[in-house]
Amino acid sequence: MRLVQIAQHASDLPRAAEFYAALLGAEPRAVFDPPGLLFFDLDGVRLLLESGAPSALVYLAVADVRDLVARLRSRGVEIVAEPNVIFSHPDDRLGPAGTDEWMAFIRDSEGNTVGLVSQLPH
Repeated sequence: MRLVQIAQHASDLPRAAEFYAALLGAEPRAVFDPPGLLFFDLDGVRLLLESGAPSALVYLAVADVRDLVARLRSRGVEIVAEPNVIFSHPDDRLGPAGTDEWMAFIRDSEGNTVGLVSQLPH
């Protein structure tokens, strides 16, 4: 079994499309409006943004959460929680051994919280 799709609430599709295109560095894969569906591809998993979806807490892997948060802050994105190490990986059960897991949280254009995660060398 594998994850196919994640749905996230978006009350304003054009605004959400602009926010997520900038965050992900990619344009939407498909837009169906009506009925109000917007899709992005997250490495083979669809991110569906739609007004009828509940808010979800989505965690996105990013190269370096510290750098990305600085860039997002300069664009006026609300930072909910600053980057910090939440876990060190002594083995490879949950991430590459010898790395620290950094995490930060931002608020998207629709009021949802989004987690940003990097696994960086100690």
